Amino acid sequence: MDAPEYEVDGRTLRFQHRRPELLAGAVEYILENGVAELTLRPLAEALGVTHATVLRHFGSKEELITEVIAAIRLDLLATLAASVGGDITAVPPDVAMRTVWHQLCEPAERRQFVLLFELVAMQARDPDRFGSLATVLISDFLVPTETSLRSVGLSRTEARVIATGFLAQLRGLQLDLAVSGDRRRVDAAMNHYIDLITKTRGDPRPGSVQRWPRIYDRAP
Repeated sequence: MDAPEYEVDGRTLRFQHRRPELLAGAVEYILENGVAELTLRPLAEALGVTHATVLRHFGSKEELITEVIAAIRLDLLATLAASVGGDITAVPPDVAMRTVWHQLCEPAERRQFVLLFELVAMQARDPDRFGSLATVLISDFLVPTETSLRSVGLSRTEARVIATGFLAQLRGLQLDLAVSGDRRRVDAAMNHYIDLITKTRGDPRPGSVQRWPRIYDRAP
């Protein structure tokens, strides 16, 4: 007796071994459309696959979003590394901060921040929904900034405090930029803040030894 014949979805077979491409397409779709009204059927249609294919690869909408966050995290880390030549300790901290800031103001990176802000608002009502957000929004920026600051002699405590302040400024001004679109104003605000926290003291002549201020020093 012949085996029964089943209708095979050609699109499902075509994408069976192309999960990375599906994820990349999902990242792009979500960056463009957000997550507030995300449903899988329109996303699947945009990717050219069936709803069942999306479920087979990602399980659920929440699992898909979690994977999108992880992909964005990797992209942000790569962007941060590339913006300072791969080694954040190889350039002065003020240069690293300005370079990272300007890179993150590029249109492609700004979309990522808009999405992360949207996810933060959703997670505020459901803290366990997207557990990896804390890593993306805090650790991934805090740790390399601390490392850069410690490379010029700051203590662990000093580096942590200054890095935390810089991170707060970065997030706040990115949110401002997302809402206002006023790049000139937010650039000026960030550059002013970096000037304040990296102002050197001592002999300003070329070749003289200067240092970063200790955060507990009194202003002269």
